[in-house]
Amino acid sequence: MGREKNMLKTMAIVGLGALGLAAACKPAEPDSSRPNIVFIMSDDHACQAISAYSNHLIETPNIDRLAKEGMLFTNACVTNSICAPSRATILTGKHAHIHGKIDNVFPFDTTNVTFPQLFQKAGYQTAMFGKLHFGNSPKGFDEFMILPDQGDYYNPDFSTSKGDTTIIGYVTDVITDLTLDWLGNRREKDKPFLLMYLHKAPHREWIPAERHYREFTQKTFPEPETLFDDYEGRGTAAKEAEMNLLNHMTISADNKIYPEVADELGIKEASDWGKNVFLQKYRRLNPEQKDAYDSVYEPINDAFKEAYPNMSDQDLMRWKYQRYMQDYLGCIASVDENVGRVLDYLDANGLSENTIVVYTSDQGFYLGEHGWFDKRFIYDESFKTPLLIRWPEKIQAGSVSDEMVQNLDFAQTFLAAAGLPQPNDMQGESLMPLLTGQTAQWDRDAVYYHYYEYPGFHMVKRHYGIVTTEYKLAHFYYDVDEWELYDRKNDPYELNNVFDDPAYADVVSRMKKELWELREEYQDSQELDQKFIQKYKERGLIKKKAEVGSVIF
Repeated sequence: MGREKNMLKTMAIVGLGALGLAAACKPAEPDSSRPNIVFIMSDDHACQAISAYSNHLIETPNIDRLAKEGMLFTNACVTNSICAPSRATILTGKHAHIHGKIDNVFPFDTTNVTFPQLFQKAGYQTAMFGKLHFGNSPKGFDEFMILPDQGDYYNPDFSTSKGDTTIIGYVTDVITDLTLDWLGNRREKDKPFLLMYLHKAPHREWIPAERHYREFTQKTFPEPETLFDDYEGRGTAAKEAEMNLLNHMTISADNKIYPEVADELGIKEASDWGKNVFLQKYRRLNPEQKDAYDSVYEPINDAFKEAYPNMSDQDLMRWKYQRYMQDYLGCIASVDENVGRVLDYLDANGLSENTIVVYTSDQGFYLGEHGWFDKRFIYDESFKTPLLIRWPEKIQAGSVSDEMVQNLDFAQTFLAAAGLPQPNDMQGESLMPLLTGQTAQWDRDAVYYHYYEYPGFHMVKRHYGIVTTEYKLAHFYYDVDEWELYDRKNDPYELNNVFDDPAYADVVSRMKKELWELREEYQDSQELDQKFIQKYKERGLIKKKAEVGSVIF
C-alpha cells in the first residue's frame, strides 16, 4: 500500500494567484532539459472504444500510436467515477473527500494547490484548452480557453481570461485548432511547457462531426453479452440504478428522434428534459449545419416512425443501443483524428523525444454493458479508464503495465518527471518506476474508490471500496447496508456477488481489513461520510427519488 510522497489573437498572460505555493514546496529554476507534458483527456471515453484495448467497436489508430510508441495500462482506474471530482483529483493528487469536489455540484476547495500551479511557479509555460468542467478560472495557467460547464458540440462558447467568445465549428476540431495555434504561435521555445488538451467528446448527447454522420449511422455494432442483464446475483444498487438504455435513455436528446415525431408516436418519458435538450442543441446549428444534420437524421426518424408501432421492448432496446453506438463512436472518430493532428505536430517539430504525452479519460463509461449507459459505479466499465503514455526518452515502446494505477497519481508523476518536489499532502504515487522499468520500486497492490452522489441523477447508491488485480470489495451505504465482492479473474463481467459465499470468507476478511487500512491512510471515515450526507441535506441536494427523475446533466 506504500506511496511515494482556427487561429485567434494572442492571449494575454493570466495573472493567477498561487495560494500556499511557498509553503507547499520550494520552486525549482527553469531548465530546458525538463520534459514537456501534453496531457490529453477526453470525457467518458470507455477503454472498450479504443482499439489498443479492443477493436470490436472502432479502430483508433492515432490514439493507438501512444501504445505502440509508449506504455498501455490495463488496470488504470479512477477514485470517483464522475466528471468534476475526477478532474479535481487529477489536478490536486487528492481524493474527493480531501479536495472537496465530491460530485458535480459540491464546491471545490479553492485553497487546494494544483500541480499546474507548481509547474508555473517552476518556470514552465502552461496552457489549457477544452473542457475543465468546474470553475472558469483555472489556477496555474498562463493561458486558457475552456468550455463553460459541459460545453456544446457545435459552435461552442469558450471562457477566457479576457471574457467569453463563440467559435463556429465542431468542438473537437476547434479545441485542436486552439491547441495547435498555441503550440505554433505562442509557445516560448526557451521554456518547457505543460499543455492540457481536453476534449468534450464523447460526453452525452453524442453529436458527431458532419463528416462522420453517414459513415457511422449506417453501421451495426456487436451487442455486449450483458445487454439484457437482469441484475440477479447482485445487490440493490445495480437493480435500482437509473441508467438503463430502454427505460432511461431519452428518445430525443440521446437517440435523435425529433420531439414532434416522439409526440406523434405517443412516446412518454419521465420528463421533458430530453425534448428540451434536443431543441437547445439543434437550435445552435446554423442553416448549413442543420441541412447536413437533417439530411441524415430525418431518414432515421422516418424509419423509426414506421418500425416503432411493431417494436417489442427487446427490439427497442436493440435499436437504442445501435443509435447510441453510432453517435458515441462517431464522436470518438473525431477525437482520434484530432489526437493524430497533435501527435503529427509534435513529430514534425522535433518535440516528441522530450515530451510526455498522456491520453486518458476522466472515467470509463458503459457502452450497453449491463444494459447501461453512464458511469458512477465501481464496476469495471466505469471504474477503469484508458491510460496510454509515450515518452521516448524513458518508456520502452510497446510496453504494457497491469499494475493498479489511478488518476490520483498523475500530479505526482508529472512532478517527479520534471524533477519538482512533491507536496506531502498529495495522496497519489508517482508512476515513474513503472514508466522507466523499475517495477521493483512499485509496491501498491490495492486502490481506494468512493462515490457520493445519491440520491441524484441515475440513482447510483453511495459506495466505497477496495480493488486489487484479483478482487473487488464494495460497501453500499446511506439507505442500504450491503456488501459486494467480485472475483475479477473468474468473473470478469462482475455478475456474481460472492460476498456471502463461504469459499470466499478468508478473502472477505482480508479485503475488509485492507479496506479499513486504506480508509485510514487516505483520511476517509464514517464520520466524513455522515458529514457529507448532512451537508447534502442542508443544501437541499438530497431529494426523493420521484423528484430526481432519470436524467443527467
